[in-house]
Order: sequence, then structure tokens, then C-alpha cells
Amino acid sequence: SEKLYTASPSLVNGLQARTFGVWTLLSSVIRCLCAIDIRNRTLYHITLFTFFLALAHFLSEVFIYHTAALTIGVMAPLMVASFSIMGMLIGLQYLEVEALSQNKKKN
Repeated sequence: SEKLYTASPSLVNGLQARTFGVWTLLSSVIRCLCAIDIRNRTLYHITLFTFFLALAHFLSEVFIYHTAALTIGVMAPLMVASFSIMGMLIGLQYLEVEALSQNKKKN
């Protein structure tokens, strides 16, 4: 939290930092499970949503709440979330095509 919320560190307490840590751990577990079973459409969508949540969180902390400044500590997660969203949206098209081709094989 000290490297992220540099604009207003007095607004961040230990409880918020631990909650953010648990949220980050949960997101990591979801993303690892998706990497293991990338053809699971539900898990793929949930993983994509975690990146949207991360992007929204960091953008709101910078531009709405002004608790974070655009330092490397904030820019790195913003870039990872943005590139991951783009990559997953591209991958989603292939996932949909694969699902359609499997349905055709069944029929």
C-alpha cells in the first residue's frame, strides 16, 4: 500500500491494505485456474472480469479518489490489466469459435 497509495497515504490503514492483499491473492488464484483450464468459458469470463475490476480500481484511485499518483507502482498494474483485457478479448473470439466447432461435431 505504501508504493501504491502515495498521493494520500493517510487515508489508507492496515485493514484496507490487508483487504487489498487478500483481493489480489484471490484474483491470482482465479487467474492461475484459468491458465490451467483455459477452455472453461465461465472461468474465462470470471478471469476477464478480474482484470476489469483491477483496471477500474486503479483508475478510480488515481482520477476519482486521488489517493494514488501515476507512479510506476500504479502504472504497472494499469498496463498489466489493460494488456490482459485486450489479450483475453482476442482470445475470447477463439474460445467462441472453438465452442461452435465442437457443437457442429456433436450434431
